[in-house]
Amino acid sequence: MSLPALPRYSQSVTEEFATQSADETIELGRQIARELKPPCLVLLRGDLGAGKTTLVKGIAEGLDAASQDNVTSPTFTLIHEYRGPDVSVFHVDLYRIDTPRELETLGLDDLIGENRNVVLIEWGEKFPRFLRERDIEIRLERTGADDRKITLTTAATDCTDHTDRIR
Repeated sequence: MSLPALPRYSQSVTEEFATQSADETIELGRQIARELKPPCLVLLRGDLGAGKTTLVKGIAEGLDAASQDNVTSPTFTLIHEYRGPDVSVFHVDLYRIDTPRELETLGLDDLIGENRNVVLIEWGEKFPRFLRERDIEIRLERTGADDRKITLTTAATDCTDHTDRIR
């Protein structure tokens, strides 16, 4: 499986991928990570159990911020931070956040604006501002027990590096 370079155009671009196992989803996350350049806001969309945290395992590992074994779901802690030598990854879960006031208490604006941060937000579609501000949206859908359809959409201006193509 190889991920084409994520183009930076004046319009959004969508790519679809299929994975047949958690290992393949993690590997896709590693490939996506090679294209991300902070600061970057990524929305992760999908039902419970769709594989969002599994994908984050690969992204965090690909950015040298954490090993896949150290990445867990932030459902109850709301934010997990993984610090790498060059990039910090913040994995945010807004499933239990319902109001703008609750959202404000998380301090996400500070995280999103920091030059070395990649912020990955699950359930961000609950708040329209993240749909407007996102650089990339990744939608995960179960198509079988271990199979996933993963749709990656870049914003018109996104946080990806396009100097090399993933092979």
